[in-house]
Amino acid sequence: MLPIAGVYEVAIRVKALPRAEAFYCGVLGLDVGLRDAKRPWLFLRAGGASGMIVLQEDTGEWPLQHFAFTVGAGDMERATALLRERGIAVRGPVFIGWMPAWCLYFQDPDGHALELCAPLPVGESATARPARVE
Repeated sequence: MLPIAGVYEVAIRVKALPRAEAFYCGVLGLDVGLRDAKRPWLFLRAGGASGMIVLQEDTGEWPLQHFAFTVGAGDMERATALLRERGIAVRGPVFIGWMPAWCLYFQDPDGHALELCAPLPVGESATARPARVE
């Protein structure tokens, strides 16, 4: 087996790069790493230097996808409130026992299914965190 330690970069196709940038930077708080001068691509830092999201403008047809971002369990309620204040429909947080994690679901402007995931130490239960907020 290969010694893979994690995922560093994920590409997300978007219809309009300025609209996607406003969402991923202005709402989710990701930082611009590099604006590609040759292509309509924007590299965003996700979690500092630990990973990147590449927004790739593509006006063609492509399937919608699912992406999950890690957050701290203590930030989940604040994240839920912030998204709702910005008019974004959310589902959750929901406790997923097999992970275990608290998860919050919503969509980006292109319809991709996004998730904020707050993993808990293995063996920790839903009662160790605030009650479900839905």
